[in-house]
Amino acid sequence: MKNIFRPGYCAPAVLAAALASTGAVALAPTAVLAVPAGGYADLVGTLSPSVVYIEVTSSASPKDASMDLPEGIPEELRRHFEDLRPDAGEPQMRQGVGSGFIISKDGRIVTNSHVVDGADKVTVKLADGRSFVADVIGSDPMTDIALLQVKTGEDLPAVAFGDSSEMRPGDEVIAVGNPFGLGGTVTSGIVSATSRNINSGPYDDFIQTDAAINRGNSGGPLFNADGKVIGVNTAIFSPDGGSVGIGFAVPSDMVQRIVDDLADDGSITRGWLGVQIKPMSQEIASVLGYDTARGAVVETVFDDSPAKAAGLQQGDIILAFNDTKITEMRDLTRAVAQTAPDADAKLKVLRGGSEKTIDLTIGTLEPGKA
Repeated sequence: MKNIFRPGYCAPAVLAAALASTGAVALAPTAVLAVPAGGYADLVGTLSPSVVYIEVTSSASPKDASMDLPEGIPEELRRHFEDLRPDAGEPQMRQGVGSGFIISKDGRIVTNSHVVDGADKVTVKLADGRSFVADVIGSDPMTDIALLQVKTGEDLPAVAFGDSSEMRPGDEVIAVGNPFGLGGTVTSGIVSATSRNINSGPYDDFIQTDAAINRGNSGGPLFNADGKVIGVNTAIFSPDGGSVGIGFAVPSDMVQRIVDDLADDGSITRGWLGVQIKPMSQEIASVLGYDTARGAVVETVFDDSPAKAAGLQQGDIILAFNDTKITEMRDLTRAVAQTAPDADAKLKVLRGGSEKTIDLTIGTLEPGKA
């Protein structure tokens, strides 16, 4: 299992997406938490049947397989090891595992996009031991959320989403999943922080928790004390790939929007403004009389974009999008992405020292468009 680095992020420690694969088991310290009277047993007994074990089979070319060899190995030695592989030159099969949870009685399941990415076959194992082949309805790599469907011919135990916006640092949470392939593992902790930006993408808004999350927990639910899903466990920050008490979950408010969109046609529709932006510098903030930098500075206005049609200009500072105040760049990217295409919007911008309002119609973000 190789550590997965989030794009655009560099640090001495590794930010590893909790991709599931079997490997050496390392014990992680348990978070200190004031356990409720009677413990979590009753709550876990109710929730666990809704958490599933996901096995993924995918093909890997010999070229991909050679990537498992150490970097910098001499080419002659690399060829020697590749020649020793069974059926050298033929596609090899790879397997991975992860977690997920049932959100509807008819068998819809939420997991991480990276768990099923490139999968040829996805198998879902229920808590009672039965296994079913799942269809991938859709996947959104930008938020790392995927929606699956299994057909069992009977109603399945489903869990409900909670309101992640109500979570506060210090609130108790429970993570359930399959770390290192150990099905039905439960860990507890607290919310360490909310709205974390870990530089994994333009829509970062993670819940940080100290509940132990390890490889194989990917796609598993993070529950609040009422047994509602308030996050999907997605990534860990770790120097060695094991849990050090810094895990990240996609908040349920975002997950629900993505899942509802995927359920329609398997794809995500996002709004598009058509600008390249950068943060306001502290120097500019001081000149404008702001205590701290705020807003998003327009660096480029793309041709044939809603921004261009509305007259947005390079150097404009976007202070608000509709009712959303823009404190940092991701406030704008999230607000625009969550706006339906063809919807009317208002921008409050600062141009030449004066504030003005610009009306525009939001476009559609096409796949691959920045």
